[in-house]
This record gives sequence, structure tokens and C-alpha cells, in this order.
Amino acid sequence: MIKPARAIGLERLELQRLRDRVGRLFAALQEATEAEDPLACGAWAPPVDLCETDEAILIRAELPGLSPDEINIGLTSARLRIWGEKKRRLPHNGTITHLCSERSYGKFSRIVPLRWSFSVKAATAELSNGILLVRLSKIEDRRGAEFNIKVKDAEEG
Repeated sequence: MIKPARAIGLERLELQRLRDRVGRLFAALQEATEAEDPLACGAWAPPVDLCETDEAILIRAELPGLSPDEINIGLTSARLRIWGEKKRRLPHNGTITHLCSERSYGKFSRIVPLRWSFSVKAATAELSNGILLVRLSKIEDRRGAEFNIKVKDAEEG
């Protein structure tokens, strides 16, 4: 019969530290997975069209049955995030037994990566007939452009 080895003293402390580090690593991995793939945490993703014109970037998302106050939009220079929750609305009089339900309910999230230069302040969003239209006005990309800088003589003041 083999006796189990028991850690004592410093070995026990080191094993506890290792267990804590591995736990933090798994927690960070879970957060990264959920941020990268919102469907992994039980949400659904609305279908999106991404279009480009000479003046703007247009993002259309299908969000039927939602009102504007149920939709959240976050925008950075690198991505657009649309999220919220679509609640199942039950009738007030009586119960209904669903024989088939293919519509999505619950929390939703969609992240659209953006690679264009656009004005964050001039962004607009409107909801019409279940289609959310986000318009991002393009601006001239000044990255990599050369600018002249006048050199002053420090001696002159």
C-alpha cells in the first residue's frame, strides 16, 4: 500500500500559492473567452451588415421587437459594441403553449471591429422597423502624414 505524501511547512505554502495562481489563470481565461465570444456566456448575437461609402461607415443590425431604450451602443476608435436584452413578452390574458419558437430572447451582444478613421463625436444611431442603423462619418486619416515644424532659436527668447 502506498501512503499519500503530505505537504508540510514551506511545501504546503508553495502548493497553496500554486493553486491560487492556477485559479487566477483559469478565471482570466474564462473572462477572455467571454469577451472574445459573447455566445460562450449564453448570449445571442444579432446579424450585422457592415457597409462603406465614400463619406461613412454604415452598420445595420437586426433587432426586431426592441425599442431604442433597450439597446446599448459603445464606440471606441477600434470597435463598435451593441448589447442589451430582449425579453419574452407574455400575453396578459391567459397562457400560451409554444409548439415551436425559433426567435432569440435573452441578453445579446455583438462586437464589430473597425479599421477606419471616423469621427466618434459625429456618430449617429437610429432604429426603424427592427433595423438599427449606426452611421460613422469618415475623417481623413492623418496617421503617417508628414507635418512641418518650425524650429525656434532658444537664444532669442
